[in-house]
Formats: sequence, C-alpha cells, structure tokens
Amino acid sequence: MWSPLSRTPGAGGTLFLGIPRGCWSSAHAGLGPGQRRFCPELCQINVRPGFNSSPHPRGLLCGYDLIMSDQIKFIVDNLNKEPFRKNYNLITFDSLEPMQLLQVLNDVLAEIDPKQVVDIREEMPEQTAKRMLSLLGILKYKPPGNATDMSTFRQGLVIGSKPVIYPVLHWLLQRTNELKKRAYLARFLIKLEVPSEFLQDETVADTNKQYEELMEAFKNLHKECEQLKTSGFSTAEIRRDISAMEEEKDQLIKRVERLKKRVETVQNHQRMLKIARQLRVEKEREEFLAQQKQEQKNQLFHAVQRLQRVQNQLKSMRHAAADAKPESLMKRLEEEIKFNSYMVTEKFPKELESKKKELHFLQKVVSEPAMGHSDLLELESKINEINTQINQLIEKKMMRNEPIEGKLSLYRQQASIISRKKEAKAEELQEAKEKLANLEREVSVKTNQTREFDGTEVLKGDEFKRYVSKLRSKSTVFKKKHQIIAEFKAEFGLLQRTEELLKQRHENIQHQLQTVEEKKGISGYSYTQEELERVSALKTEVDEMKGRTLDDMSEMVKKLNSLVSEKKSALAPVIKELRQLRQKCQELTQECDEKKSQYDSCAAGLESNRSKLEQEVRGLREECLQEESRYHYTNCMIKNLEIQLRRATDEMKAYVSSDQQEKRKAIREQYTKNIAEQENLGKKLREKQKAVRESHGPNMKQAKMWRDFEQLMECKKQCFLKQQSQTPMGQRNLLGTNISCFEETFI
Repeated sequence: MWSPLSRTPGAGGTLFLGIPRGCWSSAHAGLGPGQRRFCPELCQINVRPGFNSSPHPRGLLCGYDLIMSDQIKFIVDNLNKEPFRKNYNLITFDSLEPMQLLQVLNDVLAEIDPKQVVDIREEMPEQTAKRMLSLLGILKYKPPGNATDMSTFRQGLVIGSKPVIYPVLHWLLQRTNELKKRAYLARFLIKLEVPSEFLQDETVADTNKQYEELMEAFKNLHKECEQLKTSGFSTAEIRRDISAMEEEKDQLIKRVERLKKRVETVQNHQRMLKIARQLRVEKEREEFLAQQKQEQKNQLFHAVQRLQRVQNQLKSMRHAAADAKPESLMKRLEEEIKFNSYMVTEKFPKELESKKKELHFLQKVVSEPAMGHSDLLELESKINEINTQINQLIEKKMMRNEPIEGKLSLYRQQASIISRKKEAKAEELQEAKEKLANLEREVSVKTNQTREFDGTEVLKGDEFKRYVSKLRSKSTVFKKKHQIIAEFKAEFGLLQRTEELLKQRHENIQHQLQTVEEKKGISGYSYTQEELERVSALKTEVDEMKGRTLDDMSEMVKKLNSLVSEKKSALAPVIKELRQLRQKCQELTQECDEKKSQYDSCAAGLESNRSKLEQEVRGLREECLQEESRYHYTNCMIKNLEIQLRRATDEMKAYVSSDQQEKRKAIREQYTKNIAEQENLGKKLREKQKAVRESHGPNMKQAKMWRDFEQLMECKKQCFLKQQSQTPMGQRNLLGTNISCFEETFI
C-alpha cells in the first residue's frame, strides 16, 4: 500500500514517494515544487523544497476520508444524469470555486422547488443563505453535529465550504422525488402566522378561517389523489378501457342493426319482438327471485344455527341448574368474577399499556427522518455504552451483597414467578374457552351439513345401533358383490390373454401366407383381394348416397329459388326507404362535420384564453405571496427596532435624569461599577501575587529544613527502638522516660 520514502534530487528539492496506490502526485507526473494534482482517493499532495516526511496514513494528507469520497462519487454520478447533465468528473467537481459550488447546490434545490431558480451572482450572500436555510428547514434537513455547530454550518453555507455543501448535496440527491413532494406540499400547508391584533378584525378572522378550511380540504384531496395513484388505476389504462368499450358498443350497434334488418323480413316480427322482450323480463325476474330465494336460504341457515346455539345454551343451563346447588353456583360465579376482574384490572391494562408504548414508539420512528448508515452506527455505539453501564451497575450491586436486599430479591422472584404463572393460566383458560366455542361452532356446522346432505338429523342411542346393524348387513352384501366382481375381472383377464394369443397366431399365419405367395410369385395377392372387396363395398355405399344427395339437392335448389323470389319482393319497399335514409344520413353527417369544426375552433379559443388567465392568476399569486412575506419581514424588523429604540430611550432617560436611583439603574452605571469592582479585585490579587513571590524562596527553604529535621528525628526514633529492643527491662523504662521528656521539651 505504501512505498518507502527516499530523497530524490531534483530541481525543486524533495518529493513525496510514500503515497497511496492510484494517487496523482508531482512524484508521478514530475511536477515542480508547490504544484499538486488530485488523486482518485481525494489525496492532494503538496511538494515543498527540502521537505522530507514519513509514510503518511490515509486521512492526514488526504482531504477527505473514504466516506466523503463515496459521497462525492455519488454526487458526481447523479449530477451527470438527467435532469442536470453537468458532465463532471471527480477532478473537475473538486476544483469548483465556492460560487460555482453554491450555484450547483442552488440548481439541485431549483429542481426540487422551481421557485429557487436564481443566479447566485445577482443575489446578496445573506439573501442566498436565508433562502437556502429556509428551504432546507422545510425539507427537514438536519446538519451533522449538535446545536453549537449551527453557526459554523450557516457560515460554511454562506462562503460555499465543501465540508458543508457536500453532505447537503448527497442528502438531496438521495431522496429527490420525496423532497419534491415535500416542497410541493409546503407551498400549501405551511401556515401563515397572522398577528393576534389583526385577527380582531372580522374580515381578517373570516379570511383566516376560510384559509384554514381550504388547507384541510387540500390535505384530504391530496390523500385521495395519492390513494388513487397507488391503487393501480392509471389514466392510460382507463382511456384504453373506454376506447375498447366504445369499439364494443359500435360493434353491438352494428350487430343490432343487422339483426333488425334480418328480423324485419319475418312475418309478425313486432309480435315476436314483444314476446322476446317479455321472455327477457321474465328471465330477469326469475334470476331476481332465485337470488332472493338464495338469500332467504342463507338467512334460514343462520337462523337455524342461532336457534341451535340458543338450544345448546338452554340445555347446558338446565343441566347445570339440575345438577348444581346454590353453593356450587355461587362458587362458580365467584370464580368467573375473579377471573373477569383479573382480566379487566391486571391483564388488559398491561396489554393496553404495552400496545400504547409500542404505538408511541412506532409513531416516533415514523415522524423522524430516514436514518443513514452513520446514524445507525451512532445508535449502536450508544446502545453498547448503555449496556456496559448497566453491567457495571449490576456488578456493583452484586458486590455489595446486602442481606436485606437478598431476602427481598427472593420474595420479589417468588412474586414475579407467581404473577407469571397466573398470567399463563389466565391465557390458557382464555384459549380453552375460545377452543370450546370453536368446537361448538364446528359441531353445529357439521350437524347442519349432514342434515343438508341427506335431510336427516344426527342419530343417537338405539337409532344409531340400528343404523350400525344395517351397515353391517350392507357390508356383507358389498363383500359378496365385490367377490363376484373379482371373479369377473379374473375371467376378463383370461379372455384378454386368449385374444392376444389369437392375434399372435393370426400374425404368424399372415406371415406364412406372405412367404408362400413370394415363393409362388404372387406376393400381395391376399391383401389386394381384401382391398378390392372393401373398395367394392364402399363404392356401392357411395353410389347409394350420391343418388339420395342429388335428389335432395334438386329439392333444396327449388326451395331456395322460391325463397329468394319471396325475399326480393319483400325487400323492394325497404330498399327504397333505405336509399332515402342514406341521402338524409349524408346530409346530417355534413352538417355534423360543420358543427364539429365550429365547436373545435371555439374550444381552442376558450382554451387559449383560459391558459392566459391561469398564467396571470399564477403570477398574481406569486406576487401576493412575495408581498405577504415582505410585509411579515418588515413587521418583524419594525418590532425589533421599536424594542431597541425603547431600550435606548430608557437608557438615555436614566443617564440624563438627576435622580441617583434612576442613574444607578442605567446599564452604563452598572457596567462602570462592575469594571471598578473588577479593577479593585485585580489590584488586590496582584498585591497578593507579589507577596507570594517575595516569600516563596524563604518559605521553600524553611519547608526543606523541616523535612530534613523530620527525617533526622525519624532516624533517631528508629535507632532508639532498635536499642530498646536490645537492652534489659529496667534500662528500657529509663530510656523511655528520657525519650518522653525529650519529646515534651521538643514539643
């Protein structure tokens, strides 16, 4: 990865050789001192005369790290695509000036919001920064870092700093379509804040209320539009369906006309049409009645099921009432009340609370913007830190090992185990009840199915025994019939085998016959004889058929000629009427074409007028919005200036007034007082510092002497203790009294 450094003599001095693979440096290209080139890994190498260095790690000499290089590659790739078509590469993009980089950022913002189409050179830097920051705030862009870095972010945006603009471009180009939609909605959904003093006017309040209602209506319409877009229907498909339906309609009209023409020649066609219409109405009525019948059957089926459920409940209640006593009933009711109260007071609130927390968490996740890879890494690092802190706290708690906490932990564990068992049993009971209800429903459905299948109810008791005995007798008959069928199958197999043997013998005989015919010189004689017999039989049949068909065809020709003559005589008046109708149709089509051309010209004129009016309305709305924003800005500036003017007038009054109390309230007096106090404090501290400096040397010398004296006394004490351990008891007491006297005198 790295090459060793060496000193290479040249015109400019020492060159860098410890550079990453792929870097373009002056060492590669033979540049002079002070020159540089850009490398694919964004490494800028400067060459200075007489400079030597160690192999540089990536990140010290490189302008940006790998993450930034990936971001720049992504930015360049997207800027080269539609709709920007910038034709940049990494070198040309990195060599852009700050103004050019700001213009690129503005072009991307203009693609998201068309109102941002501005030339940066014709705009003040403060206005540019304010406009971009407001749009980024609308788009919910979060700069990297905390709140203290906002000033640096604004400053970097004003001066066109690359570390500030590159992440913004990367973020914008990642989600261009989403941000277009957000910018479009922001034009209509960002509410204009009207001061409360203006809302006192009735017209302004009504206009503001109407504005809020229109905003809500726009929200609903936009939601419906998005739902229609995502529902799978498109205008192109609908248009295709409409055109196909129109073609089908035209075809049906043509078919109806042909059928009318064909029917008009039939005698009493009006009466037959009336009868056919009545038949169609009766068929529709029959379908409607069949549908009603099916609905009535379904209702009857549901009513029977409900009746069976009620009867089962009644039987169970009667059985329970017959077998049970008041004490058992009371006990059962108490158990049910306890179970229901536990479910209502403990289980359901916990589940509801957990669901609310989960919902809150999901809403929080949805409301936050999309997270990138860096955000996920930060969250993982925070989670690891919190886990380590939790483990440390647990270890500290275990190190304390307090007996009271240990006893309480045992009781807590037992209580938690009991509560978990209680919850598990409650869930099991709930599942058992649901299972019982499902089984009862299945039993009722099965009984209804059996009743519908054979029209009889489920057998019970003696009836079921008789039914079983009948089944046994039928099974014996079935076995006998099955045995007979098996015998027939065996006989069929034997007959099939004999047929195969006979076919083989026939083939062998035919083969022998062919060999004999070949020997005699008359090969194919038997085959040709069979074919001649078959052809002669077919010829006789065909001759008979031809005789019959010729007679039939002559009769059909006579009938067809008579029918054609009848049809011609019947169609003669209809053809005369059709000629007149065709002339009228041509006249009407000419008139329709003239009217349609007039309509098209009128519609084109109206459409052009409407487009002009829409453009004028759009321009006036933009002017209105600009004037409103200018009004609000000037109003805020006036308020700020009034507050500053009020403070200045109060300060002047306090400074000019003859009252000493008022003068003391002035900010100037307070600042002068604070300055005097600080000067006095500084003077005292300087005097104290001077005294400390003067006494520093002697004090240090005295402290050293005391330390030496302490060491000397400690040494004497050790010697005395050693001597005392070696001397007898009487002398030891005498030495102890001497030392104590010596210490008292010393103290």
